Amino acid sequence: MSTPDQFHALMREATRLVSGQPFDSGLQARLNREAGPGSPLYQNIFAACKQGVADGWMCNREGGGIRYGRVIKPADDLAGCSVDVVDMNDLAGPHHAHPNGEIDLIMPLTGDARFDGHGAGWLVYGPGSAHSPTVTQGRALVLYLLPGGAIEFTRPSS
Repeated sequence: MSTPDQFHALMREATRLVSGQPFDSGLQARLNREAGPGSPLYQNIFAACKQGVADGWMCNREGGGIRYGRVIKPADDLAGCSVDVVDMNDLAGPHHAHPNGEIDLIMPLTGDARFDGHGAGWLVYGPGSAHSPTVTQGRALVLYLLPGGAIEFTRPSS
């Protein structure tokens, strides 16, 4: 059983690894080392996300074939981050920029699903980065930590 309050507590565990750290490859390596797919924290977050989707309080909106939702607004006890979760199956989402960076937790639901070319685990985008979030080779849940909840939907540069 997973409730929004229990999920918030799990996110406190995850964001303590992020607090005060630069959003770079070093943080990505640390998250994968300390809270990667083999860790209890990753497994607990994955289970809570699957349960939250099944219970209808997570990914409760849909657009363009993507189920999504902001689960937690920016919170001081989460290093100032908001938490969003999306459910995507072999598609690209809307292009957007991350003014303050973005940390993604990739949780494949089928086979070898990949998010932006990465399998299960953590992916860190630095401040000012942008992408069209893309899931290939199956279906995945992706959790996004956004400092200050900042995201800007944009058009890709040509």
